[in-house]
Amino acid sequence: MIGNSQGRLQDRRPLSIIDIGSNSIRLVIYEGIARSPTILFNEKMLAGLGRGIVTTGKLDPDAVKRAVEEFRRFRALSEQAGAEQFFVIATAAAREAQNGMDFIHRAEEILGTQIRVLSGREEAYYSALGVISGFHPANGIAGDLGGGSLELVDISGETIGDGITLPLGGLRLQDMSKSSPATATRIARKELTRAKLLEAGQGRPFYAVGGTWRNLARLHMNTIDYPLAVMHHYEMGVESSAAFLKQVVRGDLDKIRGIERVSKSRRALLPYGAAVLQEIIAAQKPSKIIISALGVREGFLYSLLSPEEQRSDPLISASEELALLRARSVNHAHELAEWTGSAFQAFGVDETEDEARYRRAACLLADIGWRAHPEYRGTQSLNIIAHASFIGVDHPGRAFIALANMFRHEGVFDEAISPQMRALATPRLLERARLLGAVLRVVYLFSASMPGVIPTLKWETRPGGGLALVIPRLHAALNGERPAGRLAQLSRLTGRNLELVVGD
Repeated sequence: MIGNSQGRLQDRRPLSIIDIGSNSIRLVIYEGIARSPTILFNEKMLAGLGRGIVTTGKLDPDAVKRAVEEFRRFRALSEQAGAEQFFVIATAAAREAQNGMDFIHRAEEILGTQIRVLSGREEAYYSALGVISGFHPANGIAGDLGGGSLELVDISGETIGDGITLPLGGLRLQDMSKSSPATATRIARKELTRAKLLEAGQGRPFYAVGGTWRNLARLHMNTIDYPLAVMHHYEMGVESSAAFLKQVVRGDLDKIRGIERVSKSRRALLPYGAAVLQEIIAAQKPSKIIISALGVREGFLYSLLSPEEQRSDPLISASEELALLRARSVNHAHELAEWTGSAFQAFGVDETEDEARYRRAACLLADIGWRAHPEYRGTQSLNIIAHASFIGVDHPGRAFIALANMFRHEGVFDEAISPQMRALATPRLLERARLLGAVLRVVYLFSASMPGVIPTLKWETRPGGGLALVIPRLHAALNGERPAGRLAQLSRLTGRNLELVVGD
């Protein structure tokens, strides 16, 4: 039978965004406008439009020719993917070059749509929105390093504060310094004295946006044998990354593991990105460096959402969507999310706001592996969660969600389960993941993964600190040896006296 794929959300309308930067040009086709956007197709070319602009004042002619030819392909790809909306934005090189508008007009003819050339202020604004959309919440200084410019902006929650655009993009800095990272360091130090907002960032995170910094972070992961190759919300310690950044600025790249995976054109800009980051660290004195996979494009997409949609939780939104696509029952997943909150209260487990969010997400995702072989449902669930393109969650939180689902399938007393995820989770989160997994192992035996029963199950306090899980008489037939055994495991884990009883 031929029909529409059920692997996509049927109410979404695809849209394309082309981002014309000073170094790269990227086409991203999204499944639709959403709080946690999903990418249908993603392609980039490292055109290098801004190469040589410092000396010539013009866009690189070879890069212009290559870009114009590629625009035809990008338009065709957008049409092939069924994109119903088509946006094109351009940044530093296009707005500053003498022949920038000529290039834009040619591109508009080929693409068949108007191109929005962002001012430095607009570029900083959309970059800030990208960071706001990706963290829950963001609070620090965001820096978007492109090929032509660096945008710095202060972010506190959903509030965008002071911002500045500086001529410190990788290609521009390479040209200005005549390919000398040492000279580039001095230029960056001087330019950053104009960024007074960095003083307000002392002791707060610095959010690093842009391809050069993402590649630096990936290499840093390799250097320290980091257990999770997920870029968004990867954190680099200021002190622990100092020697690594110095090595990159020196140009001593060949000895860094994974350098062969970085394209040669991007590799050449790494020392300049590292030099700028070093000087930002010196000027701001941030608490840590956090990598954001979201920037101008995602900020522009976020601006298309309604205020209500912008306020929604991106982690919960993405988890609900994955449950809709992969779980046996979305309603059952929502019941779990509500009921486990009451269960944690009954057990006297206090939760921070983020811990409650992570528990809810884990429940929404608790059934995404059901189509796998029973022996591998836990492993598949863990792998999907660990590597999903979630936003609004840090890596320890991601580890909690993944481990809770692994424990739910594999049992809570196996100490060999996923040492990589265990290394990321804090002791507190590991303890709570084990508890949540144990609770899920009990309640799934009553629900058969279908909605309707879970809300009727209640915890009642018993004398001496014990707890009873009360099954309504209507569902008494669901009681049995297997649920009692699972409850005994939960009792062993918590050190509480637990019993199953049938109520009125």
